[in-house]
Amino acid sequence: MNTSGPADPRPQPPAAAGGSKRRALALVWLVTLLVILATVIFAAVRTGPVPKSGFLVVSAQERGPGGPATNTAPDAAVALGAEIQGILSANGGHRIGVALVDTRSGKLQSYGDVSPYLAASTAKIITAAAYYHLVETGEKSLDTPLGDFDAAFQLKAMVNTSSDDSWLLLMQDIGYPKLIEYARSIGIEYDPEKNLLTPPEMALLLTALSTGKLLNAEHTEELLGYMQETNDEDLIPAAVAPGITVHHKYGVVQGYVHDAAILGSGDRSYAVAIYTWGPDDADSADRLGIIHELTRDITGALFRG
Repeated sequence: MNTSGPADPRPQPPAAAGGSKRRALALVWLVTLLVILATVIFAAVRTGPVPKSGFLVVSAQERGPGGPATNTAPDAAVALGAEIQGILSANGGHRIGVALVDTRSGKLQSYGDVSPYLAASTAKIITAAAYYHLVETGEKSLDTPLGDFDAAFQLKAMVNTSSDDSWLLLMQDIGYPKLIEYARSIGIEYDPEKNLLTPPEMALLLTALSTGKLLNAEHTEELLGYMQETNDEDLIPAAVAPGITVHHKYGVVQGYVHDAAILGSGDRSYAVAIYTWGPDDADSADRLGIIHELTRDITGALFRG
């Protein structure tokens, strides 16, 4: 850029006056450049990177202390992050991972250790979704005999009463390669023999289920129905205030205690996954207390007002 301006055809003033004029022009150009630079920076900040799509894409805030969630005031979100971090710090002898997703925006927030955990029975939701998907594509039928009953019975038993026998029958009927293929198709690298999942994967899976992105309306409603009034309501459901609906799947094995739920009230809905590991017994007062305290803080912040 030529900052000296066009040539002036008029007679030149004395040198002293010319110097003052050049300094004034330089100052004007400097101010102009600063204004242009500020405008560009402001536009870049407002625009930001274009977010990726896909229901299992993790937000940029996943590993931080958590940013404001949709439908919560910034102050409430900051307070929630501080409360969760306080619970994690007070329970340093446990491994704890928490993931929250606003089901309308798909925004994910996570706290603590969100690396893979032995998923226990929470992964039964993947098997259920895979089987329903194969029914919808015509490859399977709910009337297929499996064990002493049919596939429809085994699906309900696997989710509602967490039957491991039903789980094994359904996985064998699907076939491990096809189950892995289905999980990959929805964005999860899942090996049923290892049975590892992260809290964010589980929360985003429940978000996709609850918003009808995995199954048709009939199968979505049926599966969500099995996730209510299960044979174990002592984890997240026990700490939820009246007026909040709960659809959940718990998992307990070898020191791991998890619960993952879709929580709703009015027009607000969130998927919450709490994964834990600890040296204490799965049903210890300490472990239940951790999950209950997290649930109360989370629901208090998300559904306040």
